[in-house]
Amino acid sequence: MRTHHTITLLAAAGLLALTGCSEAVTSEPKPDDKVAAPPSASQSSIAPEALSSAAAAGIPPSPAPEQRAIYLAALNKIDPEIVNGKDDKAVSRGLSQCQSMKDEKDPTKRVESTNRRFIGPNHPDGFGPTKAAFILAAVQTNLCPTY
Repeated sequence: MRTHHTITLLAAAGLLALTGCSEAVTSEPKPDDKVAAPPSASQSSIAPEALSSAAAAGIPPSPAPEQRAIYLAALNKIDPEIVNGKDDKAVSRGLSQCQSMKDEKDPTKRVESTNRRFIGPNHPDGFGPTKAAFILAAVQTNLCPTY
């Protein structure tokens, strides 16, 4: 059974990686597209101490609006009930998943943790290992790619 979960996770991660690679290669920025510069430390409303303690705890910063939209769209594509109209909750769960993934390197345990964390009204016990693997890939790709 563990082999099945590991294979599912690896297949989901590979599929997501291939999808991301093909989009990166084929999409070209339009001349009128504007890229926002990240806020400087003086523009940030979060105290530097809070940023460093959050980073030390393994919590990545909240995603930029564009990245947040991509993350939420990825979750909605997996199953609309994951977000269920509660965008902030979905982002919060994703950031919490990043924190728990920082020290957990076992892919099977990461999927199990994701399945426990992401629940919905019709899925009180999670969305199952396959969807959890896709959720995990969306979290890692969009919220904490270095974990």
